[in-house]
Amino acid sequence: MATQTPLEFVNTDALLSEEDIAIRGTVRTHVETRIKPHLADWYESASIPVRELATELGDLGVLGMHLEGYGCAGMSATAYGLACMELEAGDSGVRSLVSVQGSLAMFAIWKHGSEEQKQEWLPRMATGEAIGCFGLTEPDFGSNPGGMRTRARRDGDDWVLTGNKMWITNGSVADVAVVWAQTDEGVRGFVVPTDTPGFSAPEITRKMSLRASVTSELVLDDVRLPGSAVLPEAVGLSGPLSCLNEARFGIVFGSLGAARDCLETAISYAGDRAIFDKPLSAYQLTQAKLADMTLELGKGMLLALHLGRLKDAGTLHHTQVSLGKLNNTREAIAIARECRTILGAAGITLDHPIMRHANNLESVLTYEGTSEVHQLIIGQVLTGQSAHR
Repeated sequence: MATQTPLEFVNTDALLSEEDIAIRGTVRTHVETRIKPHLADWYESASIPVRELATELGDLGVLGMHLEGYGCAGMSATAYGLACMELEAGDSGVRSLVSVQGSLAMFAIWKHGSEEQKQEWLPRMATGEAIGCFGLTEPDFGSNPGGMRTRARRDGDDWVLTGNKMWITNGSVADVAVVWAQTDEGVRGFVVPTDTPGFSAPEITRKMSLRASVTSELVLDDVRLPGSAVLPEAVGLSGPLSCLNEARFGIVFGSLGAARDCLETAISYAGDRAIFDKPLSAYQLTQAKLADMTLELGKGMLLALHLGRLKDAGTLHHTQVSLGKLNNTREAIAIARECRTILGAAGITLDHPIMRHANNLESVLTYEGTSEVHQLIIGQVLTGQSAHR
């Protein structure tokens, strides 16, 4: 009997353009040949060759691929989402590298920066020559960024930054950090070269999730910057939140990549594994699990593509991104956990990607807005009442 992969069953390719399919195929091939063979070792050793990867991903054209000009590819939002999906089918840490580079650090400069800042940083970041990070979250302020304690004060024509940021992807290897701080004018963003005196970025270790990713603290000890370092077009929390919305959009697609890889692994394993003289895949309970997961993956993909089309049309609202992020990360981690049960004990080893994906998705579930925050965002739209203030 002929078989179909989970997304072939739903036939979501019928909703894609030839260009979308070509871009997805290029990224998938790169992930399969250049990244997947190393992921188990990177995860086990909690190390990743960020600079080498950034150069390769820059050559591939995925760094800031949805931005226009300055050496960026100017691709559609849907194409960017599909690229995120393929990257996260490899590993959430690799997709995070690309998301932070393109949707947080590069987008912040592209959207809110001066022409001088754009010319200085964006072309080098698009090629992977320069690596960026994004400093918003603090040790005591994640879901409530407005409470941040990092402070920027004027001193003549300069700015002086003091404070700490936490859980910053790429921080220890970055050449430039986009740092958000409280000022007398409200929250402002600053472009901070990481070789500036007073800036340091110790790496966070002993992680059980996103081990194939660099995660850091940023320490700003009276970091003196010229007046030109401030992002001129961002005043208030709307600046950093606009960047987070870009990253969340990539997660809507990316999380499905991890789920798809788990599901395809489970289907393959169940077909090869003999239990009581017939394949595990021939049992009703196994098929019920696979059918339910295929349904949720397909629904998530349809939602992601719909949001992608809305974004390309310029009509996507940030609350709709919350809907996609909430659903797809929640379903992705449920799929990963269910797939692990199909593999039994084999599912906990790095011989298969499932436990690695499941552990990574624990982070994806909570960064760029926890599920609870997105529930309250949706609830506020439905009721007109704010429950989180």
